[in-house]
Parts: sequence; structure tokens; C-alpha cells
Amino acid sequence: MKQLLLALLVSAGPACADEPWQGRSVAFFGVTFLDMSTEGDLNGVRPDEIARIEMVERQAAEAMREHGLEILDLAPVADDLRHIRNPAQCNGCDVRIAGKLGADYAVVSEVQKTSNLILAINLYVKDVASGRQIRGQAVDIRGNTDESWQRGMRYILERNVFR
Repeated sequence: MKQLLLALLVSAGPACADEPWQGRSVAFFGVTFLDMSTEGDLNGVRPDEIARIEMVERQAAEAMREHGLEILDLAPVADDLRHIRNPAQCNGCDVRIAGKLGADYAVVSEVQKTSNLILAINLYVKDVASGRQIRGQAVDIRGNTDESWQRGMRYILERNVFR
């Protein structure tokens, strides 16, 4: 009997892992870049950093789609978003706006640059119905390269959001 129960639990594991995401919708507010470095103060955002933001946004969006999430178009709430500098730090506006869209989840993300050596990537998933964060993580990365940004986002997605 124990062996049968164990076999059932093991075989059901992967299906249960994707269940919260299958057929659900998400308002993905992209990735906000917060440059707190001296270089950023002096020179502004570099073109390679803009490209990296777009790269990790695509990486996160592709992972969401692969796990069965429908990413909703944000155009209907463009007026609301125009007044928001950072959806990850807006006192719950992300959840309220996601609710206007009829989304099940709100996803916000940031890259915080302290220097070219020290950066952090954050990504958080919130349940719109409750307003509570259900998944998410912040990771520190070393190096301002495509590889380090992708590795940081992949770690959050694989080890936390879609574990």
C-alpha cells in the first residue's frame, strides 16, 4: 500500500508543479532598471544595459508562457502606467492595475545596479485576488554582462517561481 501511494505521489509531482500557472493570466510589468551607481549619475543608462533589460524581460516572459501563463496586453491600462515610475514600488498599484485587466497574477521585476560589479535582480509574483506575494526572490549578481543577468533571472525563475 505504501509503495502504491509513493508511486502515485511521485507520478503526480510534475503535473502539480505547473497547475497554479496553467490557463492563468498575468500582468507582467516588465523590468525596471534602478541605477544607483556613480557611473549612472555621471553618464546615464548605457545602451548595453538597455539591451540587457529587454533581454531579461524576454527571458521572463518566455518562461511564463512555457509554464502556461497568458501574458496580458498592458495597453488598456497605459494611462495608469504613465504615472508610475516603478511598478514594483508603488504601494500595491501593480495588483490594482492587474485587477483592472482581469489578471490572476501581477509580476514585477527590478535590476538594481550599485556598480559594474554589484547588481541585484528581483522578481515577484502576486496573487491579484488576495494581493499577497506568492513567489519571488532577489538575487545578487556579480558583473554587468549578458551572462550574469541571464544567470540571475534564470536562477529566480527555475529555483523559485517555477520550482
